[in-house]
Amino acid sequence: MQAQTASAAPDKPFTVEYYYKAKWGYADEFLQLFKKNHYPVLKKEMEMGRIAKVWVDQPRYHTTEDGRWDYRVTIVFKNATVANEAFDEAALQRQLYPDQDTFKKEEQRRF
Repeated sequence: MQAQTASAAPDKPFTVEYYYKAKWGYADEFLQLFKKNHYPVLKKEMEMGRIAKVWVDQPRYHTTEDGRWDYRVTIVFKNATVANEAFDEAALQRQLYPDQDTFKKEEQRRF
C-alpha cells in the first residue's frame, strides 16, 4: 500500500469536501464565525503553500433533514501527501488568536 501511495503523482492537487449542518436558525452565525475563526487559518495555510484554493458553497434547494447540509467547504491541497501529513493547526490558531478563551468559546458556539 505504501509503494502505491509513493508512486502517485506527487504534485497532483488533492480535493477534500467538508459538509456542515448549522443549528436551526443559526446558519448566518455559523458562517460569520467560520469566516472570523477558521477561514484565516485556511488562508494562512494557503500562504504557506499547503492549500491551493478554498471556497464555501450553500445548497441551492431545500432537502430532507437526513440529507441536509448548510455549507460545503472545499479545500484543494497541494497534493495528497500534504493533505494527509501531520500538521500543527493549533499552533496557527494560537498565533492568529492570542485570546484562546474567546476563540474556543466561539468555536464551540459554531458547533
